[in-house]
Amino acid sequence: MNNTTTTFDTLGLDPAILKAVSAEGYTTPTPIQAQAIPAVLEGHDVLAAAQTGTGKTAGFTLPLLERLIQNPRQMKARQVRALVLTPTRELAAQVAESVRTYGKNLKIRSTVVYGGVGIEPQKRAIARGCEIVIATPGRLLDLANQRAIDLSALETLILDEADRMLDMGFIHDIKKIIAQTPKERQTLLFSATFSPEIKRLAAGMLKDPVLIEVARQNTTAEQVSQKVHHVDRHRKQELLIRMIKEKGWKQVLVFTRTKHGANKLSKQLDQAGIPSEAIHGNKTQNARMKALKSFKENRVRVLVATDIAARGIDIAALPHVVNFELPNVAEDYVHRIGRTGRAGSEGEALSLVCVDEHQLLRNIERFIKAEIPKIATPGFEVDPSIRPEPIQNGRNNRGRGNSRGRQSAGRSSAGRRRSAR
Repeated sequence: MNNTTTTFDTLGLDPAILKAVSAEGYTTPTPIQAQAIPAVLEGHDVLAAAQTGTGKTAGFTLPLLERLIQNPRQMKARQVRALVLTPTRELAAQVAESVRTYGKNLKIRSTVVYGGVGIEPQKRAIARGCEIVIATPGRLLDLANQRAIDLSALETLILDEADRMLDMGFIHDIKKIIAQTPKERQTLLFSATFSPEIKRLAAGMLKDPVLIEVARQNTTAEQVSQKVHHVDRHRKQELLIRMIKEKGWKQVLVFTRTKHGANKLSKQLDQAGIPSEAIHGNKTQNARMKALKSFKENRVRVLVATDIAARGIDIAALPHVVNFELPNVAEDYVHRIGRTGRAGSEGEALSLVCVDEHQLLRNIERFIKAEIPKIATPGFEVDPSIRPEPIQNGRNNRGRGNSRGRQSAGRSSAGRRRSAR
C-alpha cells in the first residue's frame, strides 16, 4: 500500500476511533500502520519487523479496537478477549496508554498488569472482565497460576518487541502462556528484526502470516544523525557536561552499561548543576515512572538509563541520545539510538568511545553496515599513552565485569519475576 496516498480515513476504522486519532494530531499513517492495519482488520496473522519509533503500537492498537467493537461479545468473569505481551513494565504502560488514548470514545475495558506493584488490584480489575489485558509475561503467569485470569476464550494474542522478550529469557513463559490460549486465534508478532530465533518462534505460533518489513534488518533510522567522539575514559563525564551546557541541550537520554554507572553519572550531573534522574532495574516501579514523568515534563534535563529500563521509553521528538558507554551487544546500539528520530522527527545520537571500546565500535559498525562519523572537541584529544584493557571474547576486562552483571541480572529477572517486573 502506498503510504503517500493513504489516510486514516481510508483504512476502515470506526468514526469514534478516527476522532481519537485526529485529537492526537495524526492524519497520515506511518508505513507500518498503513500495512498492518488492513491486514489485522482482515483477520490475518501478522509477522512485522519495524524499527522502534515507526508507530507500530498504533499499528496494532487501532485495528484491535476496531475488531472488538465490530464483534461485541458477552464476557464471563476473568475472561479476556485480547492479550498484549511486552518485555518490560515501561513498555506495558506505554501500550496501555495507547489503548486508553485511542479507545477513549469506546466502551472497551482494558487493564495493564506487571510485577513490582500489588497483584490484588490487578486481580480485581480482571475479575470484572476485560476486553484487553496488557501484561509482562511473569506477572501474567502469576495471575494464571492463581486462576485470576481466563485465556480460554482469547481472540487475539499480540507479542510486542518479541526479540527483546527472547533476549530476556521469556521463551518458556511465552510457551506456557500460548498453551492456555485457543488454537483458533489471531496472532500478531512485532519485532525489530526477523532474526532466526524470531522466525522459529513465529513458525510455531502464526498461521500463514502476512509479512511486513518497513526497515531493513540491522539498520538505524535514517533521520538519526550519528557521531562518535573518541575520548579518554576518565574524561567522559567532563565532556558530557560541557556539551550539555555549551550546546544548551534541554532533554538528553544517556545510556550506561550498569545500574551503578547510571547512579554515579546522575549524581555527577546533579553536582554540575544539570538536573538528572537515573532509571534502571533496581529502582521501584513508582520511582521509574516518576523519573520518566519528570523527564517528559522537562523538570529534569537528563535521564540516565540502562538498556532494559529504557526499552519502553517513548518520548515524542526526543532530540538527543548519548551512549556514555557502548553496549556489549551491537543490536542494543540500534535500540538505544532508536529512542530519538521517532515518527519522522530528526534526532542526534552521540557515542563517547574510549580506547577500551574500539572493538565494540567495530562490531556496531559491522552490524549496521555503516561507518559512524568521528568528531573531536578541542581540549579532549585522546592521550596516546593510554592503552586498552586486554580483550577477551570481544569484551575488555572492564566490560566483562559489566557483562557478567547484565547476564546475572537477566537470570535474576527470569527467576524473580514478582520483584523484577
